[in-house]
Amino acid sequence: MLFIQFLTIICSMVEKNIKVEVITEAEGSEIVSWSDKYATGIELIDKQHHQLVDLTNELYRACLSGGEERLTVFKDAMSRMVEYVRYHFTAELKLLDAIKYPDYNNHKKMHDDLVHEILTASNTYDDGKKFVPNHFVRTLKDWVFGHIAVYDKIYAAYAAEQRKKGLLTDKILKEIELTIK
Repeated sequence: MLFIQFLTIICSMVEKNIKVEVITEAEGSEIVSWSDKYATGIELIDKQHHQLVDLTNELYRACLSGGEERLTVFKDAMSRMVEYVRYHFTAELKLLDAIKYPDYNNHKKMHDDLVHEILTASNTYDDGKKFVPNHFVRTLKDWVFGHIAVYDKIYAAYAAEQRKKGLLTDKILKEIELTIK
């Protein structure tokens, strides 16, 4: 619910044409790049992580775009990101529930904390001078890589153990994928 509130704030800022400062870097830049060292070994989750990286870069490029279209481009990219983050968090938590992951509550709390951090950041803008969308993209980038590299790798190891025991199967993963569409 907090994430939806955050998105409402960002979209409201975009709709009201709040003036923002634009960082200047080469168009087509990427703020994040995927590396196989971040792979969890769970195809469903790895595909989603790839998509999160792509969407984070899309948001970043939207922050770099100039002129009047910047706000529209960012709003469109943000809308796609919001839907995808919801989709991914749902899938990930269903997976953790299915494997009876012992640290489920903490993992869920980390997701909730990201939302809180983003909400806090969105409230720090001062008279429209801070570029909140750019801050959001950077926060998201840091969280995505930090979270995947540490915490998702931990549950991935647990999931691999469950797979070896036959408690996590391709059928279960497919069911999770089908229930989130």
